[in-house]
Amino acid sequence: MRSQSLEDGGAAPWRDQRLSPTDRADALLPKMSLEEKTAQLVGVWVGADASGEGVAPHQSDMISELPQWSTVIQHGLGQLTRPFGTAPVDPVSGARSLAASQAQIVAASRFGIPAQVHEECLTGFAAWRATVYPTPLSWGASFDPELVEAMADRIGRSMRAAGVHQGLAPVLDVTRDYRWGRTEETIGEDPYLVGTTGAAYVRGLERAGVVATLKHFAGYSASRGGRNLAPVPMGRRELADVILPPFEMALRLGGARSVMNSYAEIDGLPVAADSGLLTELLRHRWGFTGTVVADYFAVRFLQTLHGVAGDAADAARLALRAGIDVELPTVDAFGAPLVEAARRGEVDEALIDRALRRVLIQKIELGLLDEGWQELPDDVAALRFDDDASQDIAVRLARESVVLLRNTGVLPLPVGSRIAVIGPVADDPMAMLGCYSFPNHVGVHHSDFGLGLDIPSLRDELARRVPLLTHQPGCTITGDDTSGIPAAVAAAADADVCVLAVGDRAGMFGRGTSGEGCDAVDLRLPGVQADLVRAVLATGTPVVLVLMTGRPYALGPDFDGAAAVVQAFFLGQLGGQALAEVLTGAVNPSGRLPVSVPRHAGGLPSTYLAPPLGRRNKVSSVDPTPAYPFGHGLSYTTFEWSDATVVEPRDDPAAWPVDGEVRVRITVANTGERPGTEVVQLYLHDPVAQTTRPVVRLIGYTRLPLAPGEVAHVTFGVPADVASFTGLTGQRIVEPGDVELRFGRSSGDVAAALPLRLVGPERQVGYERELLTSVRVEPLVAVPQSV
Repeated sequence: MRSQSLEDGGAAPWRDQRLSPTDRADALLPKMSLEEKTAQLVGVWVGADASGEGVAPHQSDMISELPQWSTVIQHGLGQLTRPFGTAPVDPVSGARSLAASQAQIVAASRFGIPAQVHEECLTGFAAWRATVYPTPLSWGASFDPELVEAMADRIGRSMRAAGVHQGLAPVLDVTRDYRWGRTEETIGEDPYLVGTTGAAYVRGLERAGVVATLKHFAGYSASRGGRNLAPVPMGRRELADVILPPFEMALRLGGARSVMNSYAEIDGLPVAADSGLLTELLRHRWGFTGTVVADYFAVRFLQTLHGVAGDAADAARLALRAGIDVELPTVDAFGAPLVEAARRGEVDEALIDRALRRVLIQKIELGLLDEGWQELPDDVAALRFDDDASQDIAVRLARESVVLLRNTGVLPLPVGSRIAVIGPVADDPMAMLGCYSFPNHVGVHHSDFGLGLDIPSLRDELARRVPLLTHQPGCTITGDDTSGIPAAVAAAADADVCVLAVGDRAGMFGRGTSGEGCDAVDLRLPGVQADLVRAVLATGTPVVLVLMTGRPYALGPDFDGAAAVVQAFFLGQLGGQALAEVLTGAVNPSGRLPVSVPRHAGGLPSTYLAPPLGRRNKVSSVDPTPAYPFGHGLSYTTFEWSDATVVEPRDDPAAWPVDGEVRVRITVANTGERPGTEVVQLYLHDPVAQTTRPVVRLIGYTRLPLAPGEVAHVTFGVPADVASFTGLTGQRIVEPGDVELRFGRSSGDVAAALPLRLVGPERQVGYERELLTSVRVEPLVAVPQSV
């Protein structure tokens, strides 16, 4: 990397590693021209398809007139967009090509600043031949943040080795309407589960040296009718108590260095133009010092979709003023329109400097302005995106996220039985993958390259374990062709047990049944799959219904005849193996639902975070009670919960100071004949409050592996801050009064309840409040299995 010298011949201070990143950025910024400044605030998507066949609607509108590469980089460049995630490229060749592009960027401009490179990484590094991990709904189903953190570390290491600096993940949107196509990208419907899991992902990615980007700040998942980019009819309490906490947790507990704005408009104000969210809340109240990057094309959408800007320059002004620092994915409004507007005095150059300073500090933190920076890693020839260690984490996470919803005794599959494998997703490798996996997101446009990975289907993996197996698809995932159902019925009738696999095909903007822009009118299974289920159940053969989906689908009375029901949320490239291991009993299921499974398919989805009038009641004929509640999941062994008690405070066990902590304990024993993992969940019930509250909400959990006969104490330390909520004045408070802490096998299955009283004056809390309930597990001496 070339060295910029000062007029007196000394070394440039912005390259002096003895100085702080802030001092280095402040030394460089005043020396840059307006064009050099704005060049650092844009990305370039050199591989984007301008034909209209790209990954997103309106993409061709924004990239059809990109200038030549030499022109784009003559003043420097802020970011390079998805050099690996736009088309299939061999890992080593891609790294060498990226290094060549960086060398050109460094050589072309006065200050020789490399571009920051970003990629998608929601289900793994979104690159050809990279490990595809389970989707975020599966992370939530695992209730295992530590394993999610290990996964993110592996993802980050592969990205950094390839020359990538920033990952556009995790998604911290809390599911509010299952019809929303991006439900598969969310971790679940509870902010505590989303926040703790999302923070773990951030820690892993950041530990690997990759900037984690929190998506989508904020409100995106609460769109009206579950429609992508639809207006968000959300009040300030729902925003504060449900939507924002995961972002707070990921910033404070994870250390994320970047945030991406939401496409949403909340109460008529698009987030990309909302300084109250992006500056006042995020920076002034929460103290965030990293970069805010625009979701793809979000700046220009202020003009073209929202209608709050008159032209590109106006959109740039609104976005900069709100607090967006970098326009992605490619140069548009922050390019020539912004430069011209600044020269005319329509945009204050101080806003440009504010954004540039943040960008430069982050680049300095990444080492991009250090003298020793090099474009190409020394060991590039050994670069691999899919290795044994990554696959091991992928299959472990897939195993932990399989949820057994119902079992009348048919599972594990009986040894020596004749098994019919039925269903349109049973023999489809793509049924394992979410919409942001490379094969689904990009590879579908490059079929000649193949998947780049070995992705066995459920049928493949069952065939390795079950010798007497037949297969019939019965129908396709979409469409109304029922001609294959009779053959499927005949195969099921001739079998001892039928494994019936139904579900989704992830895609983008209508090219799938789940995924971005693939929203659903209701929660019926796509196509004629429900007809297939009913026909197969009518045979009388015991049916194991396997749902391989990106959202929960309604399981009403028509599905009650299934002998077993298994839920899997896009388990990744080794999902077929994980499912087969669970079905055959090689793995004891331990997943728990991160979203409720509704009983009715109509357009009235309701998550478990509902106040009393959101539950079943006498004033409405509609019963929203789910078929299976949040947190539900079964095992092949049995567990006994007992002796729930308040450990602290000892002097008055019922008194919980509004500024203190209560410690509660329960004893759990494995009373079955095989090892298993219970997921111990702790819920808060607040019966009387100054605003309506959810009947229960999750405030703590832990995975508890136990051998047969093994017993353990599980103790939760709950700070009163965790019981806080947004009160009448709009401030977050801890309110004195009666509450209950409930130990639950799920949100709907309470094992024990401990009445408590929060005592003391009403207390206001803010961003520095305690966020986590601590957990301590004390294994006890194993006791006889008769306990």
